[in-house]
Amino acid sequence: MKKIKLGLFPKVVIAIVIGALLGLVLPDVVIRIFKTFNVLFAQLLKFVVPLLVLGLVTPSIANLGRGAGKMLLTVMLIAYCSTVCGALFSYGVSSNILPMYLNPGELSAEAVSEKEFLPYIDLKIPPICDIMTALVLSFVVGVGIIFTDAKGLKKGFEEFGEIVKLTIENVIIPCLPVYIFTMICEMSAKGVIDVVLGTGFKVILTGVVLSILYLIVQYCIAGIIARKNPLKLLWNVIPAYLTGFSICSSSACIPVTYECTLKNGVRKDIADFVIPLCSTVHMCGSTIKLTVTSVAVAYMFGAPIGFGLFLQFALMQAIAAVAAPGVMGGVLMASVGLLGTILGFSDTMTTLMMTIYLALDGYGPAVNVSGDAAIAVIADRIFGRRNKTAAEA
Repeated sequence: MKKIKLGLFPKVVIAIVIGALLGLVLPDVVIRIFKTFNVLFAQLLKFVVPLLVLGLVTPSIANLGRGAGKMLLTVMLIAYCSTVCGALFSYGVSSNILPMYLNPGELSAEAVSEKEFLPYIDLKIPPICDIMTALVLSFVVGVGIIFTDAKGLKKGFEEFGEIVKLTIENVIIPCLPVYIFTMICEMSAKGVIDVVLGTGFKVILTGVVLSILYLIVQYCIAGIIARKNPLKLLWNVIPAYLTGFSICSSSACIPVTYECTLKNGVRKDIADFVIPLCSTVHMCGSTIKLTVTSVAVAYMFGAPIGFGLFLQFALMQAIAAVAAPGVMGGVLMASVGLLGTILGFSDTMTTLMMTIYLALDGYGPAVNVSGDAAIAVIADRIFGRRNKTAAEA
């Protein structure tokens, strides 16, 4: 008999439903056991994330090499700007729209029941460094490898990155539904689950609308630069959008995105280069979702949502996203350290943000891969004509 294998999304939904129901009836002693797991897992998460950045961002920078071509640098710069602009677009709209249907501070310590569930064990696992230190160190070491040609050191970081990726894929990601279950259980026991679920639905709907609007803007820009009909370009990329939505992975969607890119008239050699690269470095959809969810959680907990904070978050998150493993929730795992370091999120705020983020993960990767095709159209306009002219000469 063939086993039915559930993906992360249905597991998260099941965890939310069961957690909400059991939290109403379970005794305090059981909730405290769940709280203990929640606290320990949060510590493990904080420990692993800087290692993920060190292991994946460092070799990514080192792989650029001294002779990195103009196309590589141009595509990476476009992808980075697209991701940052996606975050700022999401922040600008959500910070003005969400207050219309969310109540400020409704989940703050003052507004929530005084009932507190303390863990039986509160073990601290200090990370070797914070996320900002890991990002700076990755850049310094990566550039150093380029100029010293330290192949041994580069290989060491690549192998270290593979170890951390295995830990994320085989330990952290599979445990996320349990982590979310314990948090939902606690919130249900505190009597705030109705607020959490109601808010989650509104935030997800807002994120979906914002991501589609940003995708339309991307294709309008691509259409203007390439002198092509943006609606036709967008229509041709629908298969990639739907595939990204269903499998929740930019990397796994490469073949479909590639075919859609060719339909948009992009030269084969340009598509061969841009699509695989952007599947790793271009995460505008996931960043939009991450930003709107973070703004909502911060607003509900009465935390600051100033532009300066989210600008810093956007600039750093676009770099951290490069370290994302190619699995559902990978961008979230790579960026979660920034929530505490820059935005000042507590463990409870981070867990709630992760719950809402993962409740409908598909639209993030869908916009990521669709945006990859838009960047390919722009790259084709910039470099395709140059290559054609060079060939004719």
